[in-house]
Parts: sequence; structure tokens; C-alpha cells
Amino acid sequence: MSRKVIRPDELDLDSPGRRDYWVALEHDSNWADHLIPLTVMIGPKAESGCGILASGSNHGNEYEGPVAIKHLMDEIKLEEVIGCLVLIPVLNPAAFRVGRRASDADDRVNLNRAFIDGAGTSPALAGITHRIAAFIREFLWPRVHVVVDIHSGGAELEFAHCASFHKVNDPKQARIIENTARWFGTPFIMMYQNETPGLMVSEAERLGKITIGTELGFGESINSDGVRFAKHGIRAAGIHHKQLVGDIQPIDSHADQTQKRVAIIDRKCYVPAPFPGYYESLIKTGRYVEKGQIVGYLHDFNHIDDPPWTVRAGVNGYILSQAFRQPVKQGSHILVVAEEV
Repeated sequence: MSRKVIRPDELDLDSPGRRDYWVALEHDSNWADHLIPLTVMIGPKAESGCGILASGSNHGNEYEGPVAIKHLMDEIKLEEVIGCLVLIPVLNPAAFRVGRRASDADDRVNLNRAFIDGAGTSPALAGITHRIAAFIREFLWPRVHVVVDIHSGGAELEFAHCASFHKVNDPKQARIIENTARWFGTPFIMMYQNETPGLMVSEAERLGKITIGTELGFGESINSDGVRFAKHGIRAAGIHHKQLVGDIQPIDSHADQTQKRVAIIDRKCYVPAPFPGYYESLIKTGRYVEKGQIVGYLHDFNHIDDPPWTVRAGVNGYILSQAFRQPVKQGSHILVVAEEV
């Protein structure tokens, strides 16, 4: 298979067939390009503005998405595609190549905070990360109506497997988003607060797109269940949104109807660390806890003789995430308990 190096304005997302590209965006400081791997498959019933975009490595140290989408690039055959399918295993090569959450070797910007006014067009926001955001806005958003952005916990947080989305005002859009999320088969589908500026999924939702995020692993590892959930969810989205042919059956918690619909919108769901320290978890992620229940301890080894700070659940619900990497920074959310809704 030959992968052609092109500039964004050479990208063909309309002609029938399969094309495999390296989309080249100029490096900030070297005489070089960052290359984004992009595969597009266009079928006989493709419609303008309709298609699915599935991406991994929005953050460079989250690997379930890249692995799952790399598998799908090989497994999905052109004859299965009736609409438009865009697969990008590594959306942020600047962060992926250095294995960091943000593009630390270049402009030090987090792509999932870069969807702001002027990104990639203002001279003050012209680094590689903001230019990736501009590329998505100009060349990809107009071509698709479904966006799947695969995330995991990276280095710092252990997550229970979940497909995630925000609360949106349009009832029809909200219903379709939730139904699409359920097909990932994860134990939890999770609504989260929409106050963080510059999120890729927030912009896609505002544009009316069916938008799904995930948390499918942690510890900068490759979680096999996370990869399986990602592959199944992307393929299911393709089939149910009429871009792929085929039949697909529910898996895991979706199949046995044990999937929990949870939310982490209330700020009482979050426990920030009041000081830098070392978090000791007492209860496994994914378990149910009650408000006030002791979930862990935060230890301060600069005050070795002091007792640890008691970490308690702020609400009734399920432990969605906990601090994993030690030590934890002051203000880090060392515990997140999701309320069932």
C-alpha cells in the first residue's frame, strides 16, 4: 500500500474509492513537515456533508485509539463502505512522536484545548497544534456528520471504561448521541461538564454533529478491552449512520443491559488534591460508593508524622477515575465519582 504525501488543499474526500494519505503540515522550527496519516474510503451512496470521522491520539500518550483505528484501516474493505469514512489513527503527530499529552517538543499546546477563535489563522495562534485544529475545521468538519474521538487516561488517571458526551440542547441530537455511545459496549456511558474551553468534541457538538468521546485505558499502555471497545463502537457507528453495510450485535455491558448512564457534571463529583502528595486507593475504579465513604488517602511525606488526608466520595455513585501516577499535583482531581442518571 502506498501512502501519498499531500498538502491539505490536495485532500480528496469526495471521489469514489480508497485513498491513503500523509497530510503534511509544516514544522514550526525545522525544515520539515508533521505528517498526519489519513485514510478515506468513499462508497457509491456518499452524500455531501455526511460521513464519519474517527480519530486517535488527540493526546499523544493515549494509544488505544491509534491501535484500534490502525486495525480498522486494514479490516474495513472498500466494498463495505457505502458513504464516507475518514480514519485518522494519529491526529496529533507532534504530541504522539514525543509520547506526551501536548505538543511539548513544538508549541507546548494541548490539541484538545486548541479549538478557540483564531486557531491557525491568527499570528499569535499559528503553532502546529492550532494549525491542526484549523485543518480539522476547514477540511474535515464540512465533510462529516459523525465524529468519534478516542481518548484514554494517559499517564495520570485510571479510568473505568466509558463512552462520553456532553449534554446538548437539541433533544434529537442528544438521543442519537446517547444511542451511538451505547454501542461501544463499555460499562459506563458518561455525560461530563462542558466548561473546559477549546475542546474538539465541544465544537463538533455545537456544529450539530453526532459526537462521541471515550476513556478506554490508562497508564500510557494499550488496554486490549479498550481497543476492542473502540473498534466495535466505530464500526457500529458506521453501520447505524448508514456509512457502512453489515450487521452488528451488542457486546459486553450493552449486550447484557448492565450499562450505567452516569454524569460528572456536579462539581461535588470531583475531589481535588489540597496539597501535592501520594494517593493510596482503597476501592477499585468502577465500584459503587456512597457519599462520605472513604475511598483513599493522600499522603504527605514532607510531613511524615502527620496522618494522611482522608479522601471521601462527594456524591453517591461509581468511581469513574482515580489518580494513578505518583506523586499527584496540588489541585489534580484525584477522585471522580459519577452519579447514575
